[in-house]
Amino acid sequence: MTPKFAHSLTVVVLLGSIFGASVANKDWFSGFNYTDWWSRFGHQKPNQTQPKSNTILVGGSQNWRFGFNYTDWAIKNGPFYLNDTLVFKYDAPNATTHPHSVYMFSNFRSFLKCDLKRAKMLANATQGVGEGFKIVLKRWQPYYFACGERNGFHCTNGGMKFAVMPMLRSFFPWP
Repeated sequence: MTPKFAHSLTVVVLLGSIFGASVANKDWFSGFNYTDWWSRFGHQKPNQTQPKSNTILVGGSQNWRFGFNYTDWAIKNGPFYLNDTLVFKYDAPNATTHPHSVYMFSNFRSFLKCDLKRAKMLANATQGVGEGFKIVLKRWQPYYFACGERNGFHCTNGGMKFAVMPMLRSFFPWP
C-alpha cells in the first residue's frame, strides 16, 4: 500500500466515522412523517422558527483538563453544526494545576501525531480563564483541536484532543 493511498484511506475513514457518529446521534432524521411530507422539501409553515446555533462547553462540567477523553466527549455530544460556538474553559496556571492551551491542526496527520509545528495556537494558558476561549465553527470542514502544553504531552498522553466535522443545520421541521 502506498503512503499516499494510506493517507487518503485514513482521511476517508475519519470523515466517515465522524459522519456516522453524527447520523447515529440525536437530532437526526427519525423517520418519515407521511402526514407532513410537504415541509420535508423546504416548504415551511408560517411563523415557524428556524434552528439556532448552539454554544457548547468543551468537556461539559469537566472543562478543558488533562486526563479527560475529549474524543469520547465529542462523539457523545455531537453532532456539531455550522455556526455552533465551542467554549474552552480552563483554570489559570498555578501551583496545583498545569497550564493549558488550545491548538488547531490543519490536517489529520498532524493531529494524529500531535505535531505542534504544524498547528496554530488559538488560545494561550490564560485565554481560557473566566468565560473561556470561544471559537465558531464557520466552515464545513474537519476541525482538529488539542492542548499543546508540555510540547504536546497533553495531546499525546492526556486525552486532550478531539476532532469535529460540523454538519449543515437542517431547516426542516423534523418531528
